[in-house]
Amino acid sequence: MLDFIRVLDLTDDKGYLCGRMLGDLGADVIKIEKPDGDPGRRIGPFYHDTPHPERSLYWYAYNANKKSITLDIESRDGMVLLKKLISTADAIIESFTPGYMDSMGLGYEALCELNSHIVLTSISPFGQVGPYSHFKCSDIVLMAMGGYMYTCGEPDRPPVRIGFPQAYLFAGAEAAAGTLMALYHSQGTGEGQHVDISVQHSVTGTSSSVVTAFWYLQGMILPRAGQYRLGFGPGMRQRQLWPCKDGFVSFQIYGGIVGAKSNKVLAQWMDSEGYADDFLKEIDWENLSMEDTPQEVMDQIESSIAKFFLIHTKAELEEEALIRDMMLYPVNTISDLLENPQLRARKFWVEVEHPELNSYITYPGGWVKCSDDDFKIKRAPLIGEHNVEIYKKELGLSEAQLLALREAGII
Repeated sequence: MLDFIRVLDLTDDKGYLCGRMLGDLGADVIKIEKPDGDPGRRIGPFYHDTPHPERSLYWYAYNANKKSITLDIESRDGMVLLKKLISTADAIIESFTPGYMDSMGLGYEALCELNSHIVLTSISPFGQVGPYSHFKCSDIVLMAMGGYMYTCGEPDRPPVRIGFPQAYLFAGAEAAAGTLMALYHSQGTGEGQHVDISVQHSVTGTSSSVVTAFWYLQGMILPRAGQYRLGFGPGMRQRQLWPCKDGFVSFQIYGGIVGAKSNKVLAQWMDSEGYADDFLKEIDWENLSMEDTPQEVMDQIESSIAKFFLIHTKAELEEEALIRDMMLYPVNTISDLLENPQLRARKFWVEVEHPELNSYITYPGGWVKCSDDDFKIKRAPLIGEHNVEIYKKELGLSEAQLLALREAGII
């Protein structure tokens, strides 16, 4: 869909996913690395646990569908080459400290003089302006300051973040969406735009909609509740995470018309297997009010359901939930996802060849399917793999010039 678009990727791990998503859509994404390779290549885990800049599974995941050239953009000759590339590009994505691009003479206004329709997407921890704009960060800091961690964890213990770092991925996805909108505008008007992505803001935007809704609607900040959910009535808690025979499922007892069917069919299923007592069978699910139901009644309902879930596997519960229109979802492991019948039916998992490893690696496939053509996943590039293609064939440099640039440490 974007095979007519060229993107220069100057990001570190804060923005890898942005370029990856644009590359997935067909854009010609050129990852510009330092002459000795991008530092992200040294982030593990590594293929067969062998640390090496060409074996980083982290790098593979977020830099597939890109090309790679090496270039010292802080050198005089490197800047000349970079400006030539800018004149051919539709968008630039970068994640330097705010002000760095200006200090290099490559701020948005300067870029527009080189290329009037250029889109510049800047990804930084706290945005390009403001009192925090030059603060350093880490994933845990951003997950905390974005509000995500406040609601994660047990109420009597410190907050926790999601196990695998997510903040930069939230920002990368938001940056891809912002870049696409700016490119759409540019294609229609010939005018570029500067897209300013704050990782903190991205984290806040992906926090539970329930959390933000309770604040806007009730002025209430939901505290951590662990496997429970708070907020329906004064002091009421309601289980969300349930142990089952081989893991966990997510299920909530909703009130009113939203939950009436889901609750009722679960009770009927439990009754068919002898797990619904008279109390459960007599509940008027259509008129169950989450705000007015006493906590002891909710606890009694949950006690019966908890015993029932423990005799079933995640797969059994999910299958019946689909058949019965129950609002229940398995808490999947990575292994579960690899075996998921829905993802398999859509051919979501794809085998990508890595000739340099003499092997294939399983990747997640396209995150959307298009009528014209499915996504193609190409392995992440080797360091400077496309130097000859870009510098020699496209920019017209000679072999002697390439050799001189290599010996000078420019490429």
